[in-house]
Amino acid sequence: MKSYSARHICELLKGELVGDTTVAITAPEQIERAKEGQVTFIGNKKYEKLWAGSKASVAVVNNDIAIPPGENRAFIKVSNADLAMSQVLELFAGDPPVFDEDIHPNATVHPTATLGAGVRIGAGCYVGPGVQLGDGVTLYANVTVLDNCTIGKFTTLWPGAVVRENCHIGAGCILHPNATIGADGFGFRPCPERGLAKIPQIGNVILGNAVEIGANSCVDRGKFSSTILGDGCKIDNLVQIGHNSVLGRFCIMAGASGLAGSVTLGDGVIIGGSASIKDHSTIGAGAVIGAGSGVTGDVPAGKTYLGYPALEARTTLKQWATLKRLTEGKV
Repeated sequence: MKSYSARHICELLKGELVGDTTVAITAPEQIERAKEGQVTFIGNKKYEKLWAGSKASVAVVNNDIAIPPGENRAFIKVSNADLAMSQVLELFAGDPPVFDEDIHPNATVHPTATLGAGVRIGAGCYVGPGVQLGDGVTLYANVTVLDNCTIGKFTTLWPGAVVRENCHIGAGCILHPNATIGADGFGFRPCPERGLAKIPQIGNVILGNAVEIGANSCVDRGKFSSTILGDGCKIDNLVQIGHNSVLGRFCIMAGASGLAGSVTLGDGVIIGGSASIKDHSTIGAGAVIGAGSGVTGDVPAGKTYLGYPALEARTTLKQWATLKRLTEGKV
């Protein structure tokens, strides 16, 4: 069991220790469930009231915390408690699953594939012709990487992930279980002879560096050219990214959201859970799309849009307020 003193954690976070405790810290936990010997955090003053009922020995808190920690308990004051807790979680994180041997005997690796130093490939994996795996790449069990793909250094693919032919994954990426990169884009047209004619999808997918794709999420290949995700994009579980979409750097898409084909996101765009974006729309850099919203056109940079159909948040909130008054008979 890992164990640290409050002072050790404070030094790691470069924070200010208020109070102190002789209790060794063995795990992090949320404030309502924390027990003695655990560290929690208070990321907003409105949660100060929970501290009195918590059994935690230490809390990482924002600098504006106003309450005392109490006897044999301590606060570690930092400028951003949410961010600091990510370091605490790293401190207590367990080791990743173990490989008894670098290349499992039940893996299939084509003789023309190129493997960098320290590559690890688990049971049931398939690595196709012409694939290039950079140094330190890890493929857990039952991963499929098809022909002529490249995967950059220290990228990890968790079980069941699929990278289809001719796609390119950057360095330091994470593909969570059953993520699919490079499936066909959704392209069909009415056809008198066949009902619906399938449009060939002959492009690929390019993921930049440090991209993370959540479990069961799909990034479709381009009809032609590429579907592109810029460096640092973070995609949640159950997200759909349509063919020929282009995401800038450090975009975030929350669970069950989706982009139709040929959507463009500028740098730093945030898409809330279950939001949907119409094809050929452009969302400007730094824009925020609220959860559950339906975007039917372009969104200017830096704006927050909300609702269905999505409008600038202030307009949507006014509409909701007016509707509420109408239903209550106050208008």
